[in-house]
Amino acid sequence: MEIASDRSKPQVEDYMTRDVVTVSPDTTVGKVANRIAESDNHSGFPVCERRRVEGFISARDLLVAEEDDPIFKVMTTDLLVAHPEMKVTDAARVILRSGIQKLPVVDDAGNLVGIISNADVIRSQIERATPEKVGKLVRTLEQIHDIELRQERRTVPLGNLTPTQGRVYADELEGRRYELEHGLAEPLVVIDNGGALLLADGHHRVLAADRLSIDEMDAYVIVIDRAIDLGMARTAAKEGLESIDDIEVVDYARHPLVQTTKRLQSEEE
Repeated sequence: MEIASDRSKPQVEDYMTRDVVTVSPDTTVGKVANRIAESDNHSGFPVCERRRVEGFISARDLLVAEEDDPIFKVMTTDLLVAHPEMKVTDAARVILRSGIQKLPVVDDAGNLVGIISNADVIRSQIERATPEKVGKLVRTLEQIHDIELRQERRTVPLGNLTPTQGRVYADELEGRRYELEHGLAEPLVVIDNGGALLLADGHHRVLAADRLSIDEMDAYVIVIDRAIDLGMARTAAKEGLESIDDIEVVDYARHPLVQTTKRLQSEEE
């Protein structure tokens, strides 16, 4: 199978999970059912013989089988699969139109090299949007301060971050927590101002991560080699923001959009 590669766009191999749990065709229905029951992340498995994909077994397939039956008797063999060099957007169309949640990814020889899920597709779209956000901030800072900046992608310790936003909303924290738990959270945007790490974007994500006892996160870092006087740093100092512990969590009922809705309801009455 020959695939025309287009590296200008995100490909399946950039977002697929490479460490895939598989089962063999001779595994019994009972054993697979137990593995699914004991797992928090799996509702089915690719069925492989020496890494070559033979089928897929799901919890639904097990309902029509006897416990001692080998799964090759009930597994799905007419599979949709993706290629590592397939564009993520094309894989997304297959997932959306077929209604399946995961696509096995196979190489030219038919060997399993990964699996891509609907969650991976969502993550790819989130991360694609982030560089545009970073680029806009870089251009703004360069114009204001007449300097040239560079960007890095690295892991940053949350304990070293200085927030630039004094409050977050409790309801949004729940959404960010879900994203973190399912690998969907976009990277933070951080300004390294001569070694001082200012959190420019991602305050809800950072607070949610802290509640999950996560100590560090992936970030797009804008590097300023020699510290300059940044307006957001002055604002943080004025509001007494030194660490993420200084960020106030506001109850969702006080969210301005909720208040606006209530006012509208009152006006209608």
